[in-house]
Amino acid sequence: MAALVYDKPMRFGLFLAPFHSTKLNPTYAFERDLLLTEHLDHLGYEEIWYGEHHSGGMEQIAAPELMIAAAAQRTKYIRLGTGVKSLPYYNPFMLAEAMAQLDHMTRGRAMFGVGPGALPSDAQMLAIPVKELRGRMDESLDTIVALLHGETVTRKTAWFELNKARLSVGSFSQPMMEMAVTTIRSPAGVVAAGKHGLGLLTLGPMNDAVLEHHVANWHIHEVEAKKHGHVPDRGKWRITLMMHIAETREQAFADADWGFPEFIAYNHDIVPAPPGIPRGQANPSRFAMENQVAIIGTPDDAIREITRIQEKLGGFGTVLLFGNDLAPWPAQMRSFELVAEFVKPHFAKANALRQRSYTEVAANSTANRIEAGAASEAAAAAHKARGG
Repeated sequence: MAALVYDKPMRFGLFLAPFHSTKLNPTYAFERDLLLTEHLDHLGYEEIWYGEHHSGGMEQIAAPELMIAAAAQRTKYIRLGTGVKSLPYYNPFMLAEAMAQLDHMTRGRAMFGVGPGALPSDAQMLAIPVKELRGRMDESLDTIVALLHGETVTRKTAWFELNKARLSVGSFSQPMMEMAVTTIRSPAGVVAAGKHGLGLLTLGPMNDAVLEHHVANWHIHEVEAKKHGHVPDRGKWRITLMMHIAETREQAFADADWGFPEFIAYNHDIVPAPPGIPRGQANPSRFAMENQVAIIGTPDDAIREITRIQEKLGGFGTVLLFGNDLAPWPAQMRSFELVAEFVKPHFAKANALRQRSYTEVAANSTANRIEAGAASEAAAAAHKARGG
């Protein structure tokens, strides 16, 4: 394995947009998302991020903060984030107030992921020109960070005005709750994160060409962070991956082919980014794996591909799996279990001491066997000498 700039134990989580079939009962879908959160908490996943979308049909969570509030009552350890709140849609003071309250209600488990808004169709319903989204996000983020740091803000922009605004309670976490900015391929997100010393949520496929863009963006983030007096931290860099694994590759391909057609159609029909998989693929899961769009296979395949990504990027803190219903629900649950059982401990270095113990003892197995046999024979002889 190539030397990494950052090689600390890797965390695992879920980025839950979510991508649910438009045929699925929406009421049950919300409950199932919460059941999945509970399951991941039991399995030892470190975090989950809930998306925000208002059109398109499949990504049905409109208020991730409501998901966090509900999930906090049903979990013990897992951290809960907005993945992400679309800052241009809201008054920044009201957002900061809501997230600070969640920070208290979760005892510091809440995380605040932010972005400009993913779907033009959302902005259009709010009569916000899409070309204004990134500028509004920057203005909002500047304001929110100041408020969460306990500052009093007076500010007037073209779309919001605050007069001596300050949070009523403030954050539970000090000096401020954890925040992350979403990035795809544009440098806008990494610049914003660097300016405020925030984490990165990097979205998109993980082919070698895209990874090169992420490397370049990280360098921009480093420069921007240092310019503003912050220390860039790869431990706060989260990489999202589309992945489904099973005990065999054949099973994983069969599982994922069940859900890929609708997901591919959604990416062609709704998502503004160029789709990664052409329509009409006879075996979309194989295409996705072969073209580095998704990791479909066994735990060993997952370890190999995550290692490739880790080496290309130089290291990062967290893998976030996409929650996109590629497989039927029982197969999804098994995939998350396999990741927890075999993939996560590999990158968390969880078995380093166990493996060292095994290796050291195995190296002396012959001598240990002789010693144990001699002790047994000595005990038998002593028993016989006592008239036994």
